[in-house]
Amino acid sequence: MGPIAILVPVLGRPQNVQPFMESTAVTKEDYNVYFICSPNDHDQIRECEQSGANVMVISYKPLGGDFARKINHAFDETEEDWVFQGADDIRFSLNWDLHAFRVAQRTRMGVIGTNDLGNPDVIRGRSSTHTLIRRSYIEEFGSGTFDNTGSIFCELYDHQYVDVEFVQTAKFRKQFAFAKNSVVEHLHPHWGKAKMDPTYEKATRRTQRDMQLYKDRLIGIKNQTLVERRSRR
Repeated sequence: MGPIAILVPVLGRPQNVQPFMESTAVTKEDYNVYFICSPNDHDQIRECEQSGANVMVISYKPLGGDFARKINHAFDETEEDWVFQGADDIRFSLNWDLHAFRVAQRTRMGVIGTNDLGNPDVIRGRSSTHTLIRRSYIEEFGSGTFDNTGSIFCELYDHQYVDVEFVQTAKFRKQFAFAKNSVVEHLHPHWGKAKMDPTYEKATRRTQRDMQLYKDRLIGIKNQTLVERRSRR
């Protein structure tokens, strides 16, 4: 069902590039890796270029919303039928893509969650931190957000809750399915699988603010997706 564009926003962790690339080798479907780098992150850019993957260097500095903006930028610059929203601290397990595509074929959903073996909501099948997305889903609805604040992810958040809003929007649109056997492990400090570093610290610096923003936007997500559903009847 491929090909898959594996989108990987990166910042200040060149040591993660090689292990990540080695991990992608278990992917069965055709795929292309796209690293999305920040300007002046020279060691990161050099390591990404040496990996043989596609490298995008955005024009703006890594301020608030950096992760979401990088994913949105890469989505707009690619054309594969499927997009996987990745990160440099994940590890793909054998047949991750086949398990995800089986769920996509069975359910005909546009957003397929993978199992990160860490987040409790993900393990229960309620959410997804790293997600396989059918490009036509984004094209049909115009955006992965309810109010077009980003092609896939809302750019109003500092970092946290962009994936939560994306999945919740898909669920209200009845476009989300979870692939329990599609294991893409998240090696994150929250789950005791990595050490805290400046990039993680940047990502978690405004968690409370992002959580409140999500709560404030949740009513809009519900209302807009109800309107969308009615208009398609």
